Amino acid sequence: MDVVLCGAFGPGEREEWLNSLSAACPAGRWLDIDAARQSAATVRAAVVFPPVGQALQGLPKLGLIQSLFAGVDRLLGEASLPADVPLARMVDPAMGRAMAETALWATLALQRHFFAYARQQADRAWRPLPQRRADGWRVSVLGLGEMGRAVAATLAQQGYAVSGWAARPRAQPRPDLPTAFGDEGLLALLPRTDVLINLLPLTAATRGLLDQRLFARLPAGASVVNLARGAHVVDVDLLAALDAGHLSHAVLDVFDSEPLPAAHPYWSHPRVTVLPHVAALTDPRSAAEVVAANLNALDQGRPLRHLVNRRRGY
Repeated sequence: MDVVLCGAFGPGEREEWLNSLSAACPAGRWLDIDAARQSAATVRAAVVFPPVGQALQGLPKLGLIQSLFAGVDRLLGEASLPADVPLARMVDPAMGRAMAETALWATLALQRHFFAYARQQADRAWRPLPQRRADGWRVSVLGLGEMGRAVAATLAQQGYAVSGWAARPRAQPRPDLPTAFGDEGLLALLPRTDVLINLLPLTAATRGLLDQRLFARLPAGASVVNLARGAHVVDVDLLAALDAGHLSHAVLDVFDSEPLPAAHPYWSHPRVTVLPHVAALTDPRSAAEVVAANLNALDQGRPLRHLVNRRRGY
């Protein structure tokens, strides 16, 4: 099968991916954009690292666009993306485990005041703070997709009082996970939240969801952990809630503009922890197996996995 591998790879990244993909799917003939143009009539699939620009135009046999990213908002925002070709997002269990590790680290650091102790160390202040048990620490996970479910399960296993929220009713990820749905469910959940972890897909409905109105419904002293997309957060509203003391801390891995501009107030804010979009990096070794499974399904006429509903945006 002819497959085009394209996108905005960094130095050495394309070669690393090519090695992993070739090992996982040795029957594939992996083409760059120029080679794909010369073999346009035989290219069956595209494996992409967005943005892709015009790379997928003029490929009449294209039957699958497989993203190497878990989120597909950037791809769906490209006007040149063929609208009639199935699009699959990356759902790699290794990424789910990595995301759960990051969420657990952030939650533990907030529960045990480790970010506050780091500030105290800078001031040479020896001041023990009250310590609450994990089962009294209420964590709400927004978004119950693959990663959201992995995060909720990991935190629950560590004894935290975890609840989940999804925009639409769906099967409960686990019987003992209290789950709220829709706008009314979110409004009821927020006042019972000490740590709000965002893992929602970015859609028109969720853009700017974390705003002044949402922050105001959280109890005083709550914290926000955003591991999804920067555009979910209204930055000025988050900074205002932190400055007013209503929110105690924010852990932010994603931003509306990346890399985060050097002059952005998040860098120097004492109650903000900045991560450079590293909560769950795609691992070519495990992700290549996910890609290979979908390519084999395409080749054998079997159903493709993890297809995106373009109307919903995920």
